[in-house]
Order: sequence, then C-alpha cells, then structure tokens
Amino acid sequence: MPFIQRTYRIARGAKNTGLGGSSLGALIALYTVVASPGIFGKLLLESPSLFVSNRQVLKDSRVVESWPQRVFLGVGTQESGQRERDKRIVDDVRSLAHILHLAGLREKRLRLEIQEGATHNEAAWAERFPRAVTFLFGK
Repeated sequence: MPFIQRTYRIARGAKNTGLGGSSLGALIALYTVVASPGIFGKLLLESPSLFVSNRQVLKDSRVVESWPQRVFLGVGTQESGQRERDKRIVDDVRSLAHILHLAGLREKRLRLEIQEGATHNEAAWAERFPRAVTFLFGK
C-alpha cells in the first residue's frame, strides 16, 4: 500500500480499497483483514482454503470487531471432487459467513454464493466475478 500510494494517484481510505483472492490467495486476503482491520473496505474471497493450519483463520475471525464494509464469499459444491471433502469446504465457508453475520454483516454487506456444481478453478471464479465486483463496488 505505501508503494502504491507513493507511486500512483489513488483514492485513499477503506471505502476506496479492496482486497481479494482465490484459494490460498483468498486465505491470505482474509488473514490480512483479520490481522490489519480497517484498511480495506471490500473483501472478495473465492474458494478460500480455510482448512489450512487446522482452520486457524476461522478461529481468529471470531474475535474481529471491524470488518470491511462489504464481503463477497464464493464457493462451489464440487471444489475437490470428493463428496465429504466438498461438504467440509462448503461448511467452512458457511461458518465464515455465520461469523460475519454475528459480527453485524447483513445482506447489504455480505454476499454468500454457493454455486452448484462449480469446481476449484479459474473458470468458476471468473463466472462469479462480475456478480462479486458489482456487489462490492456497485454498478
């Protein structure tokens, strides 16, 4: 952020910034807003790898008091192609959505999209991307 702010003329502040990623990138984006709240106003998490480190980021999320203004969570029902693992992946994303809901994020601030049959790949994330960006930043 300091490099971007020094190098480019940008709008500053959480209302003008967003962070996102897919898979492990989504995990890192979530970790960033958990570790440094208030910097990013929008968060895009596609197929987040919440299982890493025994779901530690999920546990850490429970105590966060300041979340981005808008959060989009996207996941497919066939992320791994293994029924039980797919169920756990979707359940983890639902758990995160529940944590965010308990923190006060309602439908104007939180969008959860569980896409039937979608897998863990760029094509699935690209298909959801227009809806995610529209939700996060408006039309």
